[in-house]
Amino acid sequence: MSVAEQELIEKWRELPLDKQQQVLDFVEFIHLKHSASKIPLGERLRQIREKIVASGKPLLDEEEIAKELASRRGGLQGRGE
Repeated sequence: MSVAEQELIEKWRELPLDKQQQVLDFVEFIHLKHSASKIPLGERLRQIREKIVASGKPLLDEEEIAKELASRRGGLQGRGE
């Protein structure tokens, strides 16, 4: 193990658990971003879903997805229908 790896692990261990998880999430984000061109979109989406399920957060149902989309689109739900 390199000196940089040892230093990273030592500093990570000193963090509270929630901050340790944030570091892991950030590293996973960088890793996925770096390897995004190697993994098909469907597989990346399955990995994201597995991570959400493992976190214990409930998945959105169709109505919640529609509300989320509307809020991200400036509340334009229902226009043009």
